[in-house]
Amino acid sequence: MRMLYIECNMGAAGDMLMAALYELIPEKSAFLEKLKGLGLPGVSFVPEPSVKCGVSGTHMAVIIDGEEEASHDYHDSQHHGHLNEEHNDSHEHCNYHEIHYPSHVCRGMAEINELISHLDLSEKVKDDVLAVYSLIAEAESQIHCVPVEQVHFHELGSLDALADIVGVCLAIEMLAPEKIVASPVHVGSGMVRCSHGLLPVPAPATEYLLRGIPVYGGGIKGELCTPTGSALLRHFVSEFGNMPLMKVEKVGYGMGRKDFPAANCVRAFWGETGDEQDDVLELCCNLDDMTPEAMGFAMERLLEAGALDVYTTPVGMKKNRPGILLSCMCKADRREEMLRQIFLHTTTLGIREYRCRRYILERSMRAVETKYGPVRVKRASGWGVQREKPEYEDLAKIAREQGTSLSEISCSLAKE
Repeated sequence: MRMLYIECNMGAAGDMLMAALYELIPEKSAFLEKLKGLGLPGVSFVPEPSVKCGVSGTHMAVIIDGEEEASHDYHDSQHHGHLNEEHNDSHEHCNYHEIHYPSHVCRGMAEINELISHLDLSEKVKDDVLAVYSLIAEAESQIHCVPVEQVHFHELGSLDALADIVGVCLAIEMLAPEKIVASPVHVGSGMVRCSHGLLPVPAPATEYLLRGIPVYGGGIKGELCTPTGSALLRHFVSEFGNMPLMKVEKVGYGMGRKDFPAANCVRAFWGETGDEQDDVLELCCNLDDMTPEAMGFAMERLLEAGALDVYTTPVGMKKNRPGILLSCMCKADRREEMLRQIFLHTTTLGIREYRCRRYILERSMRAVETKYGPVRVKRASGWGVQREKPEYEDLAKIAREQGTSLSEISCSLAKE
């Protein structure tokens, strides 16, 4: 399985993510030509060599009317009442001279939607760009207590911020990873200055977008993760944690402008995952005083709460009583909820926990057209094995509609 792993040891910003992905793309000239052909007025993309702490990478400069926006002084934006954030390196929150650049205006979701709809991009990229902006709009809506349709982007509505988001979405489409995983996100520390005073790092929009994602601060002062960076991570990353087992083929370094004691970069690893394996917990308890109905209800509740599997085994217990061994398999992050559910829905007074190494096949689902209509097919692969099997619920539905047996439907589909 083709995997992209994003290392956020120095946070994440839109231009840093784009630069890291750019280094991984085999058709770099095609990527730049596609960006050039978008028709964003006065906008150009210039990949520049950059070295941080002796490590070479790429800084992706977004040039508007011949000038990289980040060169403006912070105090200029205060006259417009914009959030004046002194952050990592992205231009998404830098300050804009609206009298010099008419395209840098305050835009709402309707204007962003209209602008994106006219870009020469695939529908998938357009959908991704709009999804990222929708996440940011939701964050702004919650922070400022206004409806989403009334949210207006200031710096994030400017052309260079849009260029960062479009660039990352386009790079993801060209790479086409099957899975994207990222490290916990370093958000920085200290305070960030805005037009209304000082705010703690991470800034409110970033904090909202990173809820539920593992983050940490540190000794580095400054805003390392920006709202655009956090929205892109939330949209594309399916899992956060340590680097999984993978055969790395290439590494991309997306550099920021500022210098820190640590190399200021986003690092992107591209490669193939090994056969799937992970750790799971097995929670067990012995029961001898529950009715079958109550046991069935408890199992249903555990599965609904996120258990990977729940099953029972007949056992002999003390005083020669027949009993049931209840086993619940779950991920470690669901431990507390599973324990609560078991104590709530069973009569047990104690639960045993075992940590297990689980080896699994990679699973996927696809739909195939048959004479009975679409049927979902489950595919499993890995460890030198590949197999496919029609979804039971689809076969059962067809069997009921046709008034026949499951085996007849299965045989009929096998002949197609």
